[in-house]
Order: sequence, then structure tokens, then C-alpha cells
Amino acid sequence: MNVNQNGNSRTTDLLKALAEVEEFDFSKLSDRPRPLNMDRQSSCDFSFLSESSGGSLPPISLRNVDNSSHNVEHQDHTSSPGRQSGLNTPRPQTVSDPNLMVAEAREALNRSLVYFRGKPVGTIAALENSEEKLNYDQVFVRDFVPSALAFLVDGRPEIVKNFILKTLRLQSGEKKIDRFQLGEGVMPASFKVRHDPVRKHETLVADFGETAIGRVAPVDSGFWWIILLRAYTRSTGDTSLAELPECQKGMRLILSLCLSEGFETFPTLLCADGCCMIDRRMGVYGYPIEIQALFFMSLRCALCLLKHDQEGKEFIERIVKRLHALSYHMRSYFWLDKKQLNDIYRYKTEEYSHTAVNKFNVMPDSLPDWVFDFMPESGGYFIGNVSPARMDFRWFCLGNCIAILSSLATPEQSNAIMELIEERWEELVGDMPLKVCYPAIENHEWRIITGCDPKNTRWSYHNGGSWPVLLWLLTAACIKTGRPHIARRAIEKAETRLQKDSWPEYYDGKLGRYVGKQSRKNQTWSIAGYLVAKMFLEDPSHVRMVTLEEDKQMKPLLKRSNSWTR
Repeated sequence: MNVNQNGNSRTTDLLKALAEVEEFDFSKLSDRPRPLNMDRQSSCDFSFLSESSGGSLPPISLRNVDNSSHNVEHQDHTSSPGRQSGLNTPRPQTVSDPNLMVAEAREALNRSLVYFRGKPVGTIAALENSEEKLNYDQVFVRDFVPSALAFLVDGRPEIVKNFILKTLRLQSGEKKIDRFQLGEGVMPASFKVRHDPVRKHETLVADFGETAIGRVAPVDSGFWWIILLRAYTRSTGDTSLAELPECQKGMRLILSLCLSEGFETFPTLLCADGCCMIDRRMGVYGYPIEIQALFFMSLRCALCLLKHDQEGKEFIERIVKRLHALSYHMRSYFWLDKKQLNDIYRYKTEEYSHTAVNKFNVMPDSLPDWVFDFMPESGGYFIGNVSPARMDFRWFCLGNCIAILSSLATPEQSNAIMELIEERWEELVGDMPLKVCYPAIENHEWRIITGCDPKNTRWSYHNGGSWPVLLWLLTAACIKTGRPHIARRAIEKAETRLQKDSWPEYYDGKLGRYVGKQSRKNQTWSIAGYLVAKMFLEDPSHVRMVTLEEDKQMKPLLKRSNSWTR
């Protein structure tokens, strides 16, 4: 049953949610903000985020657009290129009123919709008239996530459902790079609609990495797909989509790729550079925090979605075992705070046996100078990468926010991450939220790590650039940790520039003061990221579709070895 269709059921579910949440301390949280009231507040009501409340989320709608349905499903449907997107629609004059800015963002998001055989199936990457579109005229899986969340909050789940089903269909297609066949469960990085004007026929064409820069398959696409399927289910209360045999099989194929046994001695996933949002050579090969956090969250989402039939139970058992190992590994070896930094600084090397403290044989002299000043007294974060003899101490925003939302981070670690953001506001937020990573690599290190990449120069693009899309992740993490005032401060900062600068993809500079040198304008996920952040603050109950509460069976941080306290 779709609970959105029954207001009484929704009200009952929300009241149940208030009564059933017992494991959280809401002493710091007051009444949730009233819709459309953007006045600064220091707290919000987080009680609607309980996983135990089983209904749908009440949609809020500020849109003033035509929502006529497109339900034609004929195989040889006449193509309708005029409906793909509104690339030539005039933009309104720049306004400073946040409500008008939200209205423009909504209108732009609707113009970005891509239609396939009469149905909306996603949003184009950028609404730009440039002749050099490259692949910005495609629908990217990771880019569509904030757009999907906006549509779910707005009561338009059919768009998300169409996207989920179309990408699932593409998963079953042939995936070959040169003469090598990719794994059956790999999800596409992106797809586009190909129009045949002669036959009046439309087809979907997927990219699994064979045309991407670097030819790297997207490891994160499958994780985002599972996370989005769970968000759809939580938002609508409709479990029928996830229960489809096709969706169940799609999840199992993705999980088969990740849970397969090999030579690995760690529960983390080994990845190549460029396999996620950071899609160019940036030294994130190995075990990047972004992939590990998404992996953890997708495993937990899959537990909620898999059927308890014979096939499902087998995967559920494997997932539970992996989650226990992964949570321990990440909380123990990826976590860095002042105490842990001091311990690494005093590490001994060349230790043998199971009693070793320095298990990865990390050289203390490899600690970068900046990290000692960057680390606050009470804050902490998950570092970028941990592998034999190597620790990447850079801060990565997406991985740390997902760690909070998925409860990979313990409540104490989640609060420490928020403390770090507040203490290092100038470094991580500056004039435009938010730094995708910190700090930038430069000079000789830049030449070695990036291969002299002209796009990833210091404080640009993925090398310390500022990405407005990350606003929705920060906002969700702030609400989950009871600190919405941090999100409001970041959103207010973004509102001074985003619309005036025509919604850029990213900003350059140490403080994010300049529109990126190769940044596309009217970037859809910049628009959607801002819009979702505003929606979450207006009604924090919607955040629960992208959050998971701590599993009490996963024990908190344990001692690393018998010799840890020596």
C-alpha cells in the first residue's frame, strides 16, 4: 500500500514514530522548523528519523510547474527532443531572495529532465549551451541522486522509479572494454537517449567506463543505486518496487561483485583511481574512504531490501559477516583524532606477530606537516586511505558525511567530525561550501600523483575544489547529529554566490572564491544539492530516507591488539 495516498495513515505513522524512538538522546533538539521558515535556529526535531517508523514521508510541494504525465510506452514511439531538457529556456534575472532562489532551482531541475519514450528517466548533467558538451548531456547515476531526493520530497516518485528500472535494464546489457568483459553486476556510470529520426525510435545507450576518461568502471554506481532504492522505499512506503524479482536480482549481482572472496586480507574494497566522484587520477587508488563508506551504507540498505527467501538469506548472512568486519576495520584503522595522531607519531616500525601495534608498518616520518595543525583538540575524521605502509591523511567530505548517515561512524565519531567542520570552517567551507578534499596537493607531489593533470591543479576541481552539491550531504549529516545550525550557515554562504554565478559545477581557490576554470554552468547536481539541503531543513523528517541508525550488534571501537596500551 502506498501510504502517501492516505493522510490519516501518514499522521498515525508519524505519531508512532514519536512514540517509538527510544535509543536517541533528543535533549538538544527542539521543535522542527516550520515549512518555508528559514530563520536561523540551533536545533530541530530528529524524532522522525527512526527506522522503526514505518510509513511514507509527507511530501512538501513548492513547485509551480506542469506535472502532466508521459505514459506512452510503445517501442517505436516518436522521439520528442524538445522534451529532453530546456537548454534554451531564458533564465530569470538574478535575485537575492532565498525563496525566489528555491523557485528558480526547482524550475531549472524540471528543465533538466530527460525523457525516454515519453517518460522522465533522469536529469541531464548540465543545462549548458556549450558546443563542447563532452558527456555533460548524459544522465549520470551518482549525479542523479540529489535530483532523485528532490523529486521524492516533492511527491514525484514516478521519476525515481523510472530511473531505477531503466538503469536496472542497462545492467543486464553487454559490458565490454576492448576485449575484456566486465562483471555482470556492474552498473553504468551514465546513459543517454539516442534518437533515430528516420525510424522514429529511441534507445538508451549506457557507458560503463569504456568511453570515460581513464577507462575506469564506476564502482560507486551500484552502491548509489541500492541506496536510492532504499530511499524510494522509505519515502513512499511502497515496497513493491524493491520486491520485484528484477530488483532483487540486480541487488544480488551488485553484492556478488563486492562480497566475492579473493586474495584480500582486509574487508575493505580494493579500487582503482577514478572509480567514484573523484574520477581522475588523484591518488585515491587502494581503499578510498568514499568507496568504503558507500559500500558500508549499501550493505546496510540491502539488508533492509532483500527478501528472506533462499537466495536472499544466503546474501544476508554474508552481508552481516562483512558488516561486522568492515565496521571494526574502518573505526579502528581509518579513524584519526588527536590521540590517534599522537600514537601514529610514536609508532615503532618493522613489528611482527599478532601483537603488532603498527599493523600496516606506516612510517611516522610520512606524516605530513599540515595534519598536526589541522587536527583540533576535540575533533576527528576518517582519513582518505589506509593500505600497507601508506596512510592518506587528506580529508574527504563525501566519505565522512556518508559515514555519519550510514552510522559507520559511532555517535562519538559523528560528533567529532562535526566538531572538526566547525573548528576548520575556513579551510573546509570558506567562501563556498564545500571542499571535496583537503588540502590540495601541489608542486612535485602534484606532478607525481596526478601525472601533471591540468584540470586537477591545486585548489581546483577534485584537488581541493569546492563543490556546492555536497551541501545536501552536509545538511543531512548536520540534522542527524542535531546540528542544523551548521547547515544553515553553509547554505546562507552558498546563497550569496550560487545563483549569481549561474550554478557552477565547482569553485576554485583556497577559499572557493572563484568559479572553477573548467566549471560547467547550470550544473544540475549543484542545483539539486542546494534544493535538497533547503528541503531537509524545512522538514527534517525527510532525512530519514538517507540515514541508518546504529546497529547495536556492531560493537563500538575495540582495542587493536593486546599490546595497544603498552
